Amino acid sequence: MQRRSVLATTMAALALTVTAGLALTGCGSGRMAALHANCKTRGLSWKITVLQAAPHSTHREARLSGVNKGSQPCVFDGFPTFAVHVGKGPESDGKGQGRTMPIDLARGGMVTTSLRYKDHGPGMTPADCLVSNDEAMVGAPRDHHQKSIKVRDEKGKKTRMNICEQTIWMTPPAERTG
Repeated sequence: MQRRSVLATTMAALALTVTAGLALTGCGSGRMAALHANCKTRGLSWKITVLQAAPHSTHREARLSGVNKGSQPCVFDGFPTFAVHVGKGPESDGKGQGRTMPIDLARGGMVTTSLRYKDHGPGMTPADCLVSNDEAMVGAPRDHHQKSIKVRDEKGKKTRMNICEQTIWMTPPAERTG
């Protein structure tokens, strides 16, 4: 009888230790991310949304999101590649600001990053900008492949990104829930 009690206590302690360990590492942590392969551009469903212009601002905000459509979780580790260009002509490239952390992206999970760029201001037309296009090129971090995606507004309608500088600033990617 005492032997069963010791065994039950040991099993309970082991279960508590495992549960506490999982709670500390979490499914979205860098420790769990080490178990999965890097996300690939082709395994993500991409979307770029240009947000409504702020009054009297020469800058514009947009949101880039990617959903893991693969059959397995993957690790989104770094800034995505992002560029808007006109043919082989001028282009504006995304440049990350801040420090990124690996994101263990579950199947169906979403990662987002905010974009900020200089838009045409008062007295300017989109033709005065460096780049104006309704498509952007995106890619997962650490993946050399890129994909062309259509630029949309908040209502889902096609729109253009009119970018008047060579740099599009990106915030560190974050997992989006809900």
